[in-house]
Parts: sequence; C-alpha cells; structure tokens
Amino acid sequence: MPDTIDHPHSQIRRFWLTTSDGVGIDALLRRGAQPRTTAVVLANGFTGTHHSPHTRAIVEGLLPVGDVMTFDFRGHHGSGGLSTVGNAEIHDLEAAVGRLRELGYTSVATVGFSMGAAVAVRHAAIFGGVCAAVAVSGPSRWYYRGTRRMRLLHFGIEGALGRFFLHRVRKVRVTDQRWNPRPAEPREVAGDIAPTPLLVVHGDADGYFPVSHAVAIHDAAREPRELWIVPGMGHAERAVTPELTARLRDWLGERVTAVGD
Repeated sequence: MPDTIDHPHSQIRRFWLTTSDGVGIDALLRRGAQPRTTAVVLANGFTGTHHSPHTRAIVEGLLPVGDVMTFDFRGHHGSGGLSTVGNAEIHDLEAAVGRLRELGYTSVATVGFSMGAAVAVRHAAIFGGVCAAVAVSGPSRWYYRGTRRMRLLHFGIEGALGRFFLHRVRKVRVTDQRWNPRPAEPREVAGDIAPTPLLVVHGDADGYFPVSHAVAIHDAAREPRELWIVPGMGHAERAVTPELTARLRDWLGERVTAVGD
C-alpha cells in the first residue's frame, strides 16, 4: 500500500503508518477546509475500526476542534500484525501522533475508547508529547472478569476457538502469546500524565467495566484532571451521543487552542 493516498474531491487522506516495532497501521486523516496546526487522534476499542459509523460520527463532531486522525490497531481489519489487546498498541498510537507531528501539527490530543482508553492513558504517561488525553470507558486494571461481557471477552482472546471466531467474524487477529512481562496498568501510570490534562469519561450503565474503574484512574492521576460520570451511558464508541461528542469537543477545544496559541 502507498504511504499516502489522497481521496479526490474530499478532505480525507489515507496513510500507511509503520510503528517503531515494524507493524503497518491503516490510518485516515480527516481535514477541515483550511490548514490547521491542531489535531485529535481517536483510538478505538477492541474490535473497533475507523470504518465504523460510530467512529465516523465522533470524527465529524470533533472536526471543529482540529483535523482528526483515526486508525485501526494492529491485528484489526486492514492493519498488520496481531492484537496484543492493549500492550504493544501504545506504539500504534505513537505512530499516529508522530505522523501528525511530521505533517506540521503542533497541538495533538488523544481520545481513546475502552482498550483504546487504556492505550491513551499509558501512551500519555510513557511517551508524552500530547496536549491532552481523554479516556472513555476504559479499564483501570488488567484481567478484569467481574461482568459477563468481560468473561466472554477473555474467552475470545485466550482460547483458540475464540480467536478463530474473532478472526473470521470480527476481522481481528489476536496473538496467542501471553504478556511477559505484564505492562503497567492504567491506574499505575495515570499519575505520570501530569502536567498534561486528563479527562476520564465513563457511563453508569457500562456493561463491561463498572464506574469504579474510572474513579480509580482519576484518583491515581494528578492535576489537571477531570472525571465525568455520564448517566445512562453504555460502553465506548457505540454509547457516545452527539451531546457527549459536543462536550468532548468543547473540552478539547479549550486545551488544544491554549497550546496552539
């Protein structure tokens, strides 16, 4: 695949990124009508894709803030490699942020959902270099099995039958290798994000992770930090309403503008 593909008569550019550990990442950059120096990177949840209508709706809602890059994590859809379910994926996010810096963006924020939220927290703590980080519906710790949906997820990623189903039905290829060593948990590194602003968002109707996960990340972080518990909200991209997207747009707008000025 060429490194960059421009879509005729549109404001979309497609990129084939290469991570620091050599994995190819399929990414799209949606641009505004005028050149800008601010951008937002969206990091989907596990099995998510930039092709999703839910992701595209969030992209549209955030465009007033800056140009928006979306991408598929390793092992997902058109990207290369195998999914490590939140470990090596920090290199995928860094590849996206790095490409935006190469393109001249001086203010870049990250917004992650579920697995992507854990990646965004760890990326901001370990790599830094972003002006703001948002974690939506993310886990605070690994190996959580306290809900039926998370028990099903672990069945899917830990067994050969589950991984076969994910590959054939969801177009996600998951490694059969266990983490060794275990990566630091989001709650263990959240304190290293400061002075970058961190926003933690979680729904009180989340079927995967209870609100306590969001509280743990927020409590572990240092100022500047915010916690939004959204009444009636479910999990990740599918649960993000236009109203919540507008709130995220306003929160991000204040921070990327402050850095970009």
